[in-house]
Amino acid sequence: MEKATKHSRLSTAAIRKFAVEASGQFTLIQLTDDNIEFNYLGIERMEQIARESGAAMVYSDYIYDNGGNMTAYPLIDYQEGSIRDDFDFGKIVMVPTRLLKETAAEMRDNYDAAGWYDLRLRLSRKGSLLHIPEPLYTASVNDKAGGEKEHFAYVDPRNRASQIEMERVATAHLAAKGCIVTPSNREPIDLNADVFPVEASVIIPVKNRRRTIADAVKSALAQTPPFEFNVIVVDNGSTDSTSDILAEIAASDSRLKVIDTTVAGEANLGIGGCWNLAINSEDCGRFAVQLDSDDVYSDTDVLTRIVAKFREENCGMVIGSYLLTDFDRNVIPPGLIDHAEWTDENGANNALRINGLGAPRAFFTPLVREISFPNVSYGEDYAMGLAISRRHKIGRIYEPLYLCRRWEDNTDHALPIEKINRNNLYKDRLRTIEINSRKKI
Repeated sequence: MEKATKHSRLSTAAIRKFAVEASGQFTLIQLTDDNIEFNYLGIERMEQIARESGAAMVYSDYIYDNGGNMTAYPLIDYQEGSIRDDFDFGKIVMVPTRLLKETAAEMRDNYDAAGWYDLRLRLSRKGSLLHIPEPLYTASVNDKAGGEKEHFAYVDPRNRASQIEMERVATAHLAAKGCIVTPSNREPIDLNADVFPVEASVIIPVKNRRRTIADAVKSALAQTPPFEFNVIVVDNGSTDSTSDILAEIAASDSRLKVIDTTVAGEANLGIGGCWNLAINSEDCGRFAVQLDSDDVYSDTDVLTRIVAKFREENCGMVIGSYLLTDFDRNVIPPGLIDHAEWTDENGANNALRINGLGAPRAFFTPLVREISFPNVSYGEDYAMGLAISRRHKIGRIYEPLYLCRRWEDNTDHALPIEKINRNNLYKDRLRTIEINSRKKI
């Protein structure tokens, strides 16, 4: 049984070298710097399942030892849509040595950072990547960055070279599976179809955001476009003073439209359900522009620039960029989040590799009414973006359009592993659905 070091997952050259030197029926590849100790009969169990299943790779849950504090670390099942480059396989995986040698010999490109990513996507085309839902080993040191640094690591501009490598690998994988989307797949849109009460609507779902909702609404109402617009806030059953704050603003500015989900008779709505309510309301404009209830627009020309992008490029959706700030609007690392990995030529494919498409997001309302958001509070925008990008152009604005404020009440702040797993499993499922839809094209 051979064991690879952490560097083998990075470069293609290291993987090739190790594959040549590996012997035995199975090879262990260690993915991190952690100290790994197999639990009682753990390695035997992993090898047994690898042998009996015939999987292209197996990986398992593990125990995390944080200075003597033992915590179970469950992972999630791999599926066809699990092609994001940050999929968590734990600390160590097992691959049939014969398959490792065969696959490494097929790797023609030389990657510094994406060698492991290339290997495991190739393996997934040869067989299953099988999750063993048993804690077979213990890791004594966790090499994860954690917190906000980890949450935004995939879009940190300092990682741009690695991102380009990952994009090449992901695109080659999608091409091999026959589900590449190209500009030739795009369908034209009649942006002047139908009649709308206003040209644009800012959509803000909210629940219990008394500290931030006034800032968000006022930054939206402060827009100065050369067309009529309104702001639609969907109050999703707030129990604090959020509803009172909205009523006070609405009393002095008729452009603010408040939809109370309790009055509308809609209970248990996710963020996606709130969007559907707003989109299908009689007040919704031709273009629907997102703003989260704890963020603010960066200037008064945001709506002007977004609508201009729709018109200039005949887009079904427009995605902007944002600055990461603290609650008091001071810029914090990594600063500008522009999702530069989204290009006009390949963004629709690269979208399947990453976990988000950027913000603020804006949509041509008739398209959204046709597709509808899933009624969830995580990934609803991602699902919509994937569906639109399959057949329509997505315009990009790479300058900051809003300030994304990070604070203790953010819905993605310091999530437990179980919640992270649920979120990741859902987005992987969205990607699986999308890949199968694209194969039909």
